[in-house]
Amino acid sequence: YINLTNKKLSFRCKSFCYSLVVLALGLWGLINKESFAQEKIGQISTDPMLVFVMLGLVLSTLCLSGCVGALRENCCLLQVFSATVLLLVAAQVLAAIVAYSLQGQIEGYLRSGMLAAMVRYQDDLDLRFITDEIQIGLQCCGADNYRDWEVNMYYNCSAPGVLSCGVPATCCVDPLENGTVWNSQCGVGSQQLDEFSAQSVIFLGGCLGGMSRWIEQHTGLIGAVGIVLLGVQIITLFITTRLMDNIQCSKATR
Repeated sequence: YINLTNKKLSFRCKSFCYSLVVLALGLWGLINKESFAQEKIGQISTDPMLVFVMLGLVLSTLCLSGCVGALRENCCLLQVFSATVLLLVAAQVLAAIVAYSLQGQIEGYLRSGMLAAMVRYQDDLDLRFITDEIQIGLQCCGADNYRDWEVNMYYNCSAPGVLSCGVPATCCVDPLENGTVWNSQCGVGSQQLDEFSAQSVIFLGGCLGGMSRWIEQHTGLIGAVGIVLLGVQIITLFITTRLMDNIQCSKATR
């Protein structure tokens, strides 16, 4: 019983520390971007860093209740912990079922999300970072093709600046000059090129196709990770139930 309590307490306290790291990361991102400034506070609900803050708060509260519950042998806190984990398990199963049933519409949601990120590419550092990482990782450009960057006010062909009719450097086949210097202007004017001329400068294919291919290639890995995470949560529920039974039996014999 003591060994079970100590192991459970150690696991939950470590989880609590990890959740605090997630929370701190989210707060750091919001503060670093000055998202709490008066002129930006109205857009904070769409800030991607808010996801880390909310996730950190939920996980911190959950792990703290489990940690304190195990430390103080408080069945009430352990019940809260178990009920929350059970809700999370149910939510994940439900999300998987909904995602499977709506798999034909997911591409439309991804397209809308990526186009929205492209519109705010120059104005939101988080969306810019995510978009760049996707384009570099999948070697793609835009949602469906490189001409999608027309939706951005800076890359639109009617824009007055130097970026007019161009694409970000992360669309370029070789954005490095001589292999060392990053050429941020390598995509300038690319939208004016036909596909034959553009293919030597930028990636022509959109990122939605790349995402679909990546998911198809890693379906087994995604499924395995999901099953492992679900299994860990179910085992956690089982151990917590055992711990509550032991606490109740211990109190009954006193």
